[in-house]
Amino acid sequence: MPKRVLMLSWEYPPRIIGGLARVVWALSRELVKRGCEVHVVTADHPGQPEHEIADGVHVHRVKTQTDTTPDFLTWVNRLNFGLLQYAIQIHRKTPFDIIHAHDWMVADAAWVLKSGLGIPFVATMHATESGRMHGIHGDLQSYIHQMEWRLTFEAWEVIVNSNSMHDELQRSFKMPSDKIVIIPNGTDPETFNFPFTNKGIRSSYARDQEQIILYVGRMVREKGVQVLLDAAPRVLAERPGTQFLMVGTGYYLEDLKRQAWSNGVGENVHFLGYVGDSELLDLYKVADVVCIPSLYEPFGIVALEGMAAKVPVVTSDVGGLKDFVENMVTGVTTYAGDATSLAWGLLQVLRNPELAQRLRETAYDKVTHIYNWKVIASRTYEVYQKVLNEANMQKANQEVSPDAVAPVEVIGKTMAQVPSSKSGKTKN
Repeated sequence: MPKRVLMLSWEYPPRIIGGLARVVWALSRELVKRGCEVHVVTADHPGQPEHEIADGVHVHRVKTQTDTTPDFLTWVNRLNFGLLQYAIQIHRKTPFDIIHAHDWMVADAAWVLKSGLGIPFVATMHATESGRMHGIHGDLQSYIHQMEWRLTFEAWEVIVNSNSMHDELQRSFKMPSDKIVIIPNGTDPETFNFPFTNKGIRSSYARDQEQIILYVGRMVREKGVQVLLDAAPRVLAERPGTQFLMVGTGYYLEDLKRQAWSNGVGENVHFLGYVGDSELLDLYKVADVVCIPSLYEPFGIVALEGMAAKVPVVTSDVGGLKDFVENMVTGVTTYAGDATSLAWGLLQVLRNPELAQRLRETAYDKVTHIYNWKVIASRTYEVYQKVLNEANMQKANQEVSPDAVAPVEVIGKTMAQVPSSKSGKTKN
């Protein structure tokens, strides 16, 4: 059974770019509680030690990756060399049982460790390039798409966080359905269970009678912040004084700031940039609504956080959000990309305290019993067990039958050229 787990992830707290870092952090901690020894090998971050043990998790940060690189892909390649260097050194001391690789940016390291050391690996696909960009439009995206295919092909099992991602992988990579496992993301409601007096932080942004809409996420087109800004005038027409708090950074930030003033809502929209965990928890506590207006959303962990914080959520009807946000039951869903629909959804909550309270209660109950990290870690551990059992069985069969057919190298092929069956796993 799995005892030593190697996690490969390009981001890990305090290096937080998106939801991936929080997922790896929470999952690793829960696996430690189950008795696993978990080593996370990740990119360096300013001011952080090369190795530390935090909440029982061994965190190794790749210092060789700090060398100056000319472009993004060179940085990714250098990161993978560093991941390999660290992982091999740790493995030589005490071998790992299984590798868990998160997204394409660690694909090369996972592949080489599998091929060179014979360690089976599981991959989690948190999103795809074609999904984020609504198709493949250039050389860089084509390269990333190919790397995503490589990761999913070489992995023994592929974990996705929603039914939407399951379908996306089948469409994009022609993956056999029996190779994909759906395990949702989660949150910890206890994180929000602390004494709180909201007067100080709330008064920084809103008067007592004014309401607050909170957005948390990257400032990029696929997150749909521009749709929220187009909905803002309609919301303010009925609920004057409503304040919009925007947490996050990204390439689209300056355009969004200009849009807010162009729409005449600049005085009501506050772009807060990066916010630390402690302040973010406070912002959830003072919000009247958490809004997730995404155009593409593989899962939507911010919606879960809002539900765990007992804040009504208003979301678009895309991706993984549809798995757990049920309209008028656990939240309000609106048409993606439609500012009129989004304004309608926000006003449903802002004008109706009884609805808001009902949404809080039903959503919190769902988060507590289904989308919590203990359950998710248990299901992930079961995947590890299954993979190791199958790997051991395959190894035993190969020892009995030395003339068994060796795995076929398929570099350059598409998944459509590989049989849609278990044989596509290339279980080494």
